[in-house]
Amino acid sequence: MNDSALPSPEGYEISTDPGRLDRELIHRWLSEDSYWALGRSREKQDAAIEGSLNYGIYDAVSGLQVAYARVVTDRATFAWLCDVYVDRGVRGKGLGTALAGAVRDHLAPYGLRRILLATADAHAVYAKAGFEPLAEPGKWMALGAQ
Repeated sequence: MNDSALPSPEGYEISTDPGRLDRELIHRWLSEDSYWALGRSREKQDAAIEGSLNYGIYDAVSGLQVAYARVVTDRATFAWLCDVYVDRGVRGKGLGTALAGAVRDHLAPYGLRRILLATADAHAVYAKAGFEPLAEPGKWMALGAQ
C-alpha cells in the first residue's frame, strides 16, 4: 500500500510518511494540551509512533504540521484510531473530519471488520466521517485506566 500523500483539503496535505512527522510538536500537543495524554513522556510517545500507522496534516505552503493521528492495527481485522489532535490555530476548518476520513479511506483496502476510537468531546467530527456509537457497548470491556 502506498504510504505517502492522501487526498487532502485545499491548502493542506495529508501524509502517512513517518519522516515528515514533527515528533517534538506531536509530543508537546499530546503531553501538554490533550485530555487523554497529559504528561506522556517523549520516550512513550516515540514508542507509540514507532508501533503505529501515523497520519499528519501539513500546511501546503509552509510544510508545517498542523494535525496528527495514529492508528494501532493488525492490518487484517481491527484498528484503533487514537491521538487525534488538530492545532488550536487551525481548528474549525474541517481538518479533524478530513483526517478521520483519510484514515478511514486509507484503511479500507485492508477489509478491517472494525475501526474503533474513543472521544469525550468530538463525536460530531467523527460522525461526519461515518463513525457511530457502539450498537452494544455493554459487550465491550477494558483493562487499564478508564
